Formats: sequence, structure tokens, C-alpha cells
Amino acid sequence: MKEPYIPQMDVKYPEKLDDHMLPLKLERDLILDKDYPFLDKSFGFRFMRALMHLGIFLIVFPLSILRFGLKIEGRRNLYKHRNLLKNGAMTVSNHVQKWDFLFVLQAIRYRSIYFPAWKENLKGPDCDMIRLAGGIPIPEEISIIKYFNIAFDEIIKKKKWIHAFPESSMFYYFQPIRPFKKGVFSLAHRYNLPILPMAFSYRKPNLPFALLNLIRSAARKRKLPMITLRIGEPILFDPSLDRKAAVIKMRKDCHEEIVRLAGISGNKYPAEGD
Repeated sequence: MKEPYIPQMDVKYPEKLDDHMLPLKLERDLILDKDYPFLDKSFGFRFMRALMHLGIFLIVFPLSILRFGLKIEGRRNLYKHRNLLKNGAMTVSNHVQKWDFLFVLQAIRYRSIYFPAWKENLKGPDCDMIRLAGGIPIPEEISIIKYFNIAFDEIIKKKKWIHAFPESSMFYYFQPIRPFKKGVFSLAHRYNLPILPMAFSYRKPNLPFALLNLIRSAARKRKLPMITLRIGEPILFDPSLDRKAAVIKMRKDCHEEIVRLAGISGNKYPAEGD
């Protein structure tokens, strides 16, 4: 695999590799307690979630190809391991774009998926969209974590999928792969889920794809790259190890695989992010 195209972005990345690039726009308060619907089962919410996903399938999926030149590779791994994945799985990827969760959704095709969400993002203008997409806010209080876990207990019981960004924050079109937090792998270990690594990498922009991005790039005097998403083979937890050792090994294995899938040699950051 040849070295990936590295876009030259006129952006300033945070010094801390897990800081958030985008400024927070706080528009509401969010209280996470025992009465908060971590997994909202109301008819209104389920109806709006289904409606939004219909819009994603019909509008966003074609637009992602036109706007970002999205190319998905490795879908054969979904079919090849369908028996392993039929009871649920966790997908993990680098976090490089505001649409990248939608790209993951496009890659796994019509599977219902949920993801742990940073609480502060649910205080801003995108709160409703994050919740409808499948975001479950992560509580800060230890006493409330059990309700977060109960929501995921039910999600896994229904054989749904989970996605996680172990880098924990979005760095716009960033290369290479940053260190990973181990919390998402602890969540997967709790349910002994197979983990499906995915990697975002970039291609030099050209026509006819990424047309909208090229138009926007000309206006901003910078070229935004086209995006490739590669799907790897599932990785299983080592049953011979205790929980802590198995989680640490899984983090290392996933980091190495995502680096490989991204086409990077000599990645400058280690797997350990906490």
C-alpha cells in the first residue's frame, strides 16, 4: 500500500492530542441523572430517528460521494465474517471529519448503530441530531455510569452495533493516527464484542467526484481532499488474558491495524492515550 496523500490544511491543531478543535456553542443545560433517557424508547423519538436515517440513506449517502469523493474499501470483510458479526460488534476509527460517523454508517449499510457521545456536545445546536443518530452521552458522575451501562446492556441485547472514536476528539483531516483512550475497549470487553477497525485516509481531489468540495475549496483558496474509508478484519479479545491486559492488548492491536489501513509507515504516536 503506497503512502497516503497528506492534505496541506491551513488549520491550527490543539497542542494536546485529545483536545477539541471546534469551539463549543452552549445553548442548553444537560442534566444526566437516573431519570435521563439514555436510551430513549418514546414513540416520538423512535419515529424521528427512523425518519432521519431514511434521509441519511436517501440524501447523505449519495451526497458523501459527490461532496467528499467517499470511497469505501474492504466491505468484503463484512460478508466474510457475517456469522461473527451477526450478534453485534464495535467499529472503531480515527476521527477526522464532522461527517465521518455518517461515512461509517454508509460503510456498514443499514445496520442500527449507537455511539458514546461527549456530554458537552449535547449542550450545543447539534444535540438533537447527535441523539437521533445514536449518541448516548457519557456521564461524569460515577453514580450515573450504571444508567449509561444499562442503556448499552439493552443495545447489545438487541444485537445492535456500537461505534467509537478512541482518539476521543476530532482533528480536521489529520494525519497520522493519534493515541487511543482505553475506555472504549473496556466497553467492548464488557460485552466481548468483536472489534472492526476502520481507517480514514485521503486522496488528491479531482473531478468528477468531490465537486462540491472543489467549489468550496476554490472559494476558501485551499484544496480539501477526497476521503477513503478502509474496513479491516475483525479483532477478538484474547481470552487467555485478564480484563485489564486484554483491553490494553486490544487497544494496541487496533491502533496498529488502523495505522496499517491508513497506509501510514512510521506512525509518530503510540497507541497509549491515557
